[in-house]
Amino acid sequence: MRYLLASAVFLSLASAAAIPTNQGTQKGNESSNGNGTNKKITVGLGPRPYYLVDNMDEGPLKSKLQSCSEGPFMTSDFVFAHRGAPLQFPEHTIESYSAARRMGAGVIECDVAFTKDKQLVCRHAQCDLHTTTNILNRTDLASKCTTPFTPATSNGTAAKAKCCTSDITQAEFKTLCGKMDGFNPNATTVEEYLDGTPYFRTDLYSTCGTLQTHNEYIALVNGWGLKFTPELKKPEVPMPFQGYTQQQYAQDMINAYKAANIDPSRVWAQSFVPDDIFYWIQNEPAFGRQAVYLDERVDTVAGYANATASLPGLAARGVKIMAPAFFALTKVDNATGAIVPSEYAVAAKAAGLELVTWSFERSGWLNKGGDYYYQYVKPVINNDGDMYTVLDVLVHQVGITHMFTDWAATLTYFASCFGL
Repeated sequence: MRYLLASAVFLSLASAAAIPTNQGTQKGNESSNGNGTNKKITVGLGPRPYYLVDNMDEGPLKSKLQSCSEGPFMTSDFVFAHRGAPLQFPEHTIESYSAARRMGAGVIECDVAFTKDKQLVCRHAQCDLHTTTNILNRTDLASKCTTPFTPATSNGTAAKAKCCTSDITQAEFKTLCGKMDGFNPNATTVEEYLDGTPYFRTDLYSTCGTLQTHNEYIALVNGWGLKFTPELKKPEVPMPFQGYTQQQYAQDMINAYKAANIDPSRVWAQSFVPDDIFYWIQNEPAFGRQAVYLDERVDTVAGYANATASLPGLAARGVKIMAPAFFALTKVDNATGAIVPSEYAVAAKAAGLELVTWSFERSGWLNKGGDYYYQYVKPVINNDGDMYTVLDVLVHQVGITHMFTDWAATLTYFASCFGL
């Protein structure tokens, strides 16, 4: 999913129940049928869901959620772990994935990018190594970056750097440490540049996150008996890349699941690039049935209208699942002041499309109306607990089937309470 944080945030930076399904305990052995290993774990949520429920306005929804305070809490496929658990752990690392698993995520994401030697690895963007790893502190690798670090200047020019997975080999990638995503644009040194974690996150676990290749991620998640949602990231280098085409890139991602004998029903392949979705529908129909079209067209007024109008046509072309950011699925009814399904949501339902959405727990404090993800309902948002108010509309009125989140516990609490 895209990295969405207001530039103002960066400029201000100075410096329990045991079950791997939502039906009950599953037992089994890792096998060649692609079903994975079903291991009994205890789902733990920590204090955050309780804080959010306590923070809600009084009403039936709050009472319902309070009634679920003692569980049981279960792993749920409703919960898509967006980059693992990046609210507190370095994204796309073993540590981040493990935290998401422990908090009940039934589906874990790997954003897929390729290296210089055309191997697939888990990174949110092809060119984010300068903000998500320690590459700039690695004198043996920093010089290989597309744009080496340049310090901020006294005349207001921001610090910059650009380091891509395609700048280094997979072996070199594996020597890096994952860190919390962020940077300080006012930095005059590499150390200052790397010290840019957003205010609502933490560096508590940002010691040296263990990066994952795509194949390692598959083995890890399969070993846990969970499910997969890989996103084919849009290349930031001209394609073909040294002869490597977009189609081969899309095929290589699917081939990794076929090689690991993963049942396609356990995989939700995603892309913002429509041609990737159509490629999978045509060439890998077993995977194409659950291909997720990430819809960024909704970011502008004109784009939102065009996207809404296009939904019947996309359904006719075989697209089954649409996934805009969740702001696009709700609006405020001016007559009642209630949060209701948006025009996009209504059109998707009419076209027979399934809706997945993103991303919960990426917004920081909501006591001032929220940010990008709450833009269409901002007038009625005034506390952190309103996250659950919006989620309730998304689930029970819009009808979303899965949701990406940066902190699985928040969704697991809701999902377990409502049997999702």
